[in-house]
Amino acid sequence: MQSPPSFSREILARLDKNGPRYTSYPTADRYDTGFGPAQYREALIRRAQGSAQDGPRPLSLYVHIPFCESLCYYCACNKVITRHHERAVRYLDALQREMALHAGLIGNDEPVSQLHFGGGTPTFLSDEELGGLMAALRSHFRLLPDAEVSIEVDPRTVSAERLAQLARLGFNRLSLGVQDFDPAVQRAVHRIQSYESVRDLMHSARALGFASVNMDLIYGLPLQTPESFARMLDQVCGLRPDRIALYGYAHLPERFKPQRRIVSAELPDGETRVALLGTAIARFLDAGYDYIGMDHFALHDDALARAKREGCLHRNFQGYSTQPDCDLIALGVSAIGRVGAAYGQNAKTLDDYYARIEQDEFAVERGLAMSADDQLRRDVIMAIMCQGGLEFDSIEQAHGIAFDAYFSAELEALQDLAGMGLVQREPGALHVTGLGWYFVRAVAMIFDRHLRERRTQAQYSRIV
Repeated sequence: MQSPPSFSREILARLDKNGPRYTSYPTADRYDTGFGPAQYREALIRRAQGSAQDGPRPLSLYVHIPFCESLCYYCACNKVITRHHERAVRYLDALQREMALHAGLIGNDEPVSQLHFGGGTPTFLSDEELGGLMAALRSHFRLLPDAEVSIEVDPRTVSAERLAQLARLGFNRLSLGVQDFDPAVQRAVHRIQSYESVRDLMHSARALGFASVNMDLIYGLPLQTPESFARMLDQVCGLRPDRIALYGYAHLPERFKPQRRIVSAELPDGETRVALLGTAIARFLDAGYDYIGMDHFALHDDALARAKREGCLHRNFQGYSTQPDCDLIALGVSAIGRVGAAYGQNAKTLDDYYARIEQDEFAVERGLAMSADDQLRRDVIMAIMCQGGLEFDSIEQAHGIAFDAYFSAELEALQDLAGMGLVQREPGALHVTGLGWYFVRAVAMIFDRHLRERRTQAQYSRIV
């Protein structure tokens, strides 16, 4: 069993800053409108040419369903609040047209090893609509028999019967949005759901044989106290989800309008926020969970924990994953994907998304074609984030550089983190310490050239 970390006040004070989560590098805020449908089309053509020459490579698919029936004040996702379920009809048609655009360039037999439905609220769709969407995906892509097929579930929108239907459709993993069980906290963020309803869904998911159930939680929400938070942690550990994602609430009301309904004075102060995080880490480790990195915990025998121990962890826009790094086709409004060395993000509003798709054009409105330096730094940052360090010679061989010379300024900057006990330098290698795993974003940030040159950190969430 892992031991809980001991955070000194000095370390917490020095690392009390904002930073990227590195689900990609460069990060999405670096994308620009110089990359659009034409550039994205070229990336897909290059993939198709590579598949024709070397054989098909597994794909990851992401489908964004933006609709929600009610507004959660903390939410920073791209969503459309509506109780008019008929609005999904046009959207589902657009998704099918977007799939056809992709299949027209890369073929309809591309193998898919990972499929994820996110939102918004994917379970806003009816069982019939979800069935039609899955059938459309299978007609345009080849879903592998052992593919991970996951869906984000709002417990308020599903029942045991709906979970059974999801299983019949091929979903084998669930992610339950819980955030907090305390009634006062739920009222403060406008998301009311009982512990009992989530408990019953967990029991149903187990009975139905879902391979993995994740639970999303948030610390730093209004009215959270050490006492209420500890009670919630006990409830969560009693339900024993396979994985837990514990996110720190990022209060950015100037960017996200719904957050303006949160009373700032009701948010935990910095010291309380750190105490909540420390309590959660200790409680999860004591309950038999392994700390994966960033916000992720998994039971010791879970595939994610095994991947961490075996050094084959990966990271994509959905967070940590056991799936090898592969191209990601992203479907739907605002969805972000990567094909080869190119990132593309779809239009962020339904009107703009429809206007493009219904003209049989890709909806990509901004993106980025990675430079050689971007690809080099991406490999370095992902090695730090996923493997907790790197061997310099592997980077040198892959990119034709002399690591010490190329990253001389970065290696000098790392001395400060080494002095705090977060990293260890060895000849030809860099390793993140056990303590450093809890601040791995700070280590990765050292190698982020875009962050250093633009010096904009305020828009990111806090490291702690």
